[in-house]
Amino acid sequence: MSFAAHGYVRTPLPEAEETGSLTTRQAGTTSVPTTTGLNPPTQPAARSTRRDPYFDNAKYLAILLVALGHVWPTVIEESRATRGLYMFLYTFHMPVFILISGYLSRSYTGRPDQLRRLLTGVALPYVVFEVAYTVFARYGTDYPEKPISLLQPFYLMWFLLALFIWRLTTPLWRVMRWPLAVSLGIAALATLTPGIGPALELTRVLQFLPFFVLGLCMTPEHFRFLRRRGPRALAVLVFAGAIPFTYWVTPSIPMNWFYRSRSVQELGLLWWPGLIRASVLFCCALVLTALFLALVPGRRHWFTVLGAGTICGYVLHGFLIRGAGYTGVFDSYPWLSTPPGRIAVTLAMLAVMTLLCTPPVRRAMKSVTEPEMKWAFRRDATEPKPRG
Repeated sequence: MSFAAHGYVRTPLPEAEETGSLTTRQAGTTSVPTTTGLNPPTQPAARSTRRDPYFDNAKYLAILLVALGHVWPTVIEESRATRGLYMFLYTFHMPVFILISGYLSRSYTGRPDQLRRLLTGVALPYVVFEVAYTVFARYGTDYPEKPISLLQPFYLMWFLLALFIWRLTTPLWRVMRWPLAVSLGIAALATLTPGIGPALELTRVLQFLPFFVLGLCMTPEHFRFLRRRGPRALAVLVFAGAIPFTYWVTPSIPMNWFYRSRSVQELGLLWWPGLIRASVLFCCALVLTALFLALVPGRRHWFTVLGAGTICGYVLHGFLIRGAGYTGVFDSYPWLSTPPGRIAVTLAMLAVMTLLCTPPVRRAMKSVTEPEMKWAFRRDATEPKPRG
């Protein structure tokens, strides 16, 4: 693939704030978005120093799935079971991150402070790591002249660029009467339009757009409903059936359908059967996303603190996976593609990703992933002047 990003959660939620899924600022507010439109806040947001552990838990668990989705292709080979699990994860792991990003972006109105956080928490990491991954690929492959292009994101950097675009458009969705319907129409047009090209990853950005807009339309009550006993029990049953079902259908469905980076015509189908298949895939992703969120624990656990560091895990783990590929690790040790080897690779990736999300790593990466950069911005006239 090329997945999951963002700014950092420095405060929790009831009603989210500006910086999306991998990292975000959360804040309470009295605005209540509806499923047919997005109402602006009626009162100023009330800041809180208490974080909502549910969303930190969800981000940490989702980033683990992202890492597995990136490392499993290196050891899949002829393993139908691993490919089935890979397809199962790709059905919903990106929609989970994108939906949470939308939910945590509901308070974004384009205020100067929000724009600053968008630039420092999303745009800056994108530029820095897009350059870093391109240079890394130059030295690790036989393509030393690979160009650096901020308009054509490399590897997993597409998500940061997509988040930047989605966040900027949030005020537009807020004023629409039927934002979800409009986003579905745009996604359908992108699905049926060949030749959009790699610039800005627009095909993928537009096809995933409805999940972001759906997050914007959701309220805390929706998440409370998902966490009831009934939806949780249903989630266990559906997941138990979905995994063997995916194993059964995996030989007949190309993985390119799950990346959403091509039109249906480019995937070899006519527009109408292609649109039907894409719609079925969207519904499956939506159901599995909801059921995954139903299974996320709402209480604080040992891994809750790691949810604030998912941006670090996201931008760093690709270097390890690509580095192992560039140096021939997976070719040099064929046993990694055996069942015990796949288990070892899976456990190692989970451990590495957990380590990359820890507070020490987050502090070490702060100058790149969440810098203040006050020197780069003019002071907003509405902000109080510093004393002294």
